[in-house]
Amino acid sequence: MVNSGLEGSNVPLNIGIFGVFVAVTLIVVFRAGRGSRTAKDYYTGGQAFTGRQNGIAIAGDYLSAATFLGITGSIAVYGYDGFLYSIGFLVAWLVALLLVAELLRNTGKFTMGDVLAFRMRQRPVRAAAATSTITVSLFYLLAQMAGAGILVSLLLGISGDAGQAVVISVVGVVMIIYVLVGGMKGTTWVQIIKAVLLIAAAAGMAAWTLGKYNFDFSHLLQGAVDNGGPKGANLLAPGGKYGASATSKLDFLSLGLALVLGTAGMPHVLMRFYTVPTSKEARKSVVWAIGLIGACYLFILVIGYGAGALVGPAKINAAPGKENAAAPLLAQELGGPVLLGVVSAVAFATILAVVAGLTITASASFAHDIYANVIKKDRIDDKNAEVRVARITSVVIGVIAIAGGILAKNQNVAFLVALAFAVAASANLPTILYSLYWKRFNTRGALWSIYGGGGIAVALIAFSPAVSGNAKAMFPHANFDWFPLQNPGLVSIPASFLLGALGALLSKERDDGKYAEMEVRALTGVGAEEAVSH
Repeated sequence: MVNSGLEGSNVPLNIGIFGVFVAVTLIVVFRAGRGSRTAKDYYTGGQAFTGRQNGIAIAGDYLSAATFLGITGSIAVYGYDGFLYSIGFLVAWLVALLLVAELLRNTGKFTMGDVLAFRMRQRPVRAAAATSTITVSLFYLLAQMAGAGILVSLLLGISGDAGQAVVISVVGVVMIIYVLVGGMKGTTWVQIIKAVLLIAAAAGMAAWTLGKYNFDFSHLLQGAVDNGGPKGANLLAPGGKYGASATSKLDFLSLGLALVLGTAGMPHVLMRFYTVPTSKEARKSVVWAIGLIGACYLFILVIGYGAGALVGPAKINAAPGKENAAAPLLAQELGGPVLLGVVSAVAFATILAVVAGLTITASASFAHDIYANVIKKDRIDDKNAEVRVARITSVVIGVIAIAGGILAKNQNVAFLVALAFAVAASANLPTILYSLYWKRFNTRGALWSIYGGGGIAVALIAFSPAVSGNAKAMFPHANFDWFPLQNPGLVSIPASFLLGALGALLSKERDDGKYAEMEVRALTGVGAEEAVSH
């Protein structure tokens, strides 16, 4: 069903801006993807990116629909508690920088499975790593696809379940084209373009918003309080979203733990460390990413409170998409239909770039870990077979993401991303840290940590209030929410560390000298995967 869209929006203008962006990025993808013939080209762009380019691309990959739509909406409606998402997402990069980035780049080749399989039994560990990578990627894809459905429906005046399903399907198809044609090189350039556009748009909106209040942030905060209705006074204090009850406080602790530990276990973030030629460039990538992401979150803080002050929580909650509509509504308030169209096109670019990165990560993990190493046992006659399997897998993952996005279309995208981070922190991070730093760690420990931690996280999400038992749940009319917390991180992350340690200690498998070799390679880069020259 089509209606006039968001009140005051110009649907033909929005379609035109969307069309221009998609056309430009498709041209970039086609040009960049022409040289993607080998697995190294397809998975890592030939490791030809500098640390600065990769850092900008990481920011483009990381600043997702959750940032621009979900966090802005959470700050506008809940104030202080909404900004805590930003804090968790940013602080998490210190874990990635200090503990993971350089060592991972030196030890692996294309995927997380390469690192784990370095000193463990190849087939079971690679199968587990691929399973975890695909699971986390699909959870994250749900959030992006849901955000795309909300955003485009809002702007193009498409309402009803069928209309949003069509929108999500179109986004999925464009994403699949990006990945099939461009590989990692094309996807990286799309992410760089999108990062520049998003940060510039956020900076512009933040400056415009502050200009309305004579560049006095205190004045802006007071405006948000005054326009916040009965709960306006609570916007500047903790407890707006995570209240005073014991369950709410535990939920907040669980969310924080998942956000801070999740980034270093996110497969699409880990894979970006392989697109640079050296570990030094990998480290530089993370420094650039932290600077850009931190700046963007400061802009988002201003935009969020600006939406609360100039639009108001009541109008935001009444709009299609509710909290996720805060940024587009503020853009419309500031600059009318033109700024609304531009900002929404940037948000749409954000979603396309992130889903492309997630899809290539999941498809690479299946093709490289499952097909090449588990099924074919690293004996592939046709050099292009692995890339061909990766491309087929990307289509399958795209179809699954479309179906999941349709189911999750009414959820807050920042919340959906937090669930993905919980699964990543539970299944991946303990295994990576143990593999890099603990000599005693072995195959059984890795399998127990990945399957146990990831399985516990997914099971607890399935039985949480996020899925059933209330009006905001994925299945609002069902009632099987016996686990009280919205986010499972508080239980599943410690459980994964414990299972990994128990599995390793109870196994009779012993180190055969591989750990010493891995340690030297991780710390010095001697023997690390080299970049290819074109």
